[in-house]
Amino acid sequence: MNREELLKDTISKLEKLPEDKIVLAHEFTEFLYKKHEEYILSEGTRKLSAESKSFDFLKNDENIYTINDIKEKYNEKG
Repeated sequence: MNREELLKDTISKLEKLPEDKIVLAHEFTEFLYKKHEEYILSEGTRKLSAESKSFDFLKNDENIYTINDIKEKYNEKG
């Protein structure tokens, strides 16, 4: 089934349901819609930050600290 057929079939079935079941279906579609919106926003944010040049200056920055600069070392036996 394509999108249009699925929508028509879903609406046809919803029209046959009692009102309390329609309310449940509506709440579920609201839940799905919000999840989809959140996904779109998070993917957009991820894409923007991945393509951003804001932190490119750090790639050329030399490492000025070494392991010897750490005051305490963890996970060492002894």
